[in-house]
Amino acid sequence: MAKRLGEDRAAEMMYSPGPMSGGAEIGRLEERLKELEKLAEELEGVPVSGVVNVLDRAVTILAEVNARIEAGLVEAEDEVRELDELLEKVDFGPFDAALEDLERPSDGQGGG
Repeated sequence: MAKRLGEDRAAEMMYSPGPMSGGAEIGRLEERLKELEKLAEELEGVPVSGVVNVLDRAVTILAEVNARIEAGLVEAEDEVRELDELLEKVDFGPFDAALEDLERPSDGQGGG
């Protein structure tokens, strides 16, 4: 049963029929970038008394972006850990032996 789950997980990693789940996150980050660009433009015409409010909004947006990036990094670390665990269970012996056979020079006697 565990072997089958590992095989299913490996298959998911190799082929994904749909777009990666990060697409929605990227879209959200793009929205935030546009909002920051608007705030930068807004700073040009805002009176000095309003600068603090605009900068406060920018800091809030940057904090959200930073939190999302950090969450993405944590998720990526978890996925790497899962992949490492899967790879530790794989027996590469047959592949290594086949590569050694391929790399061995032929003796010229038609046997290999």
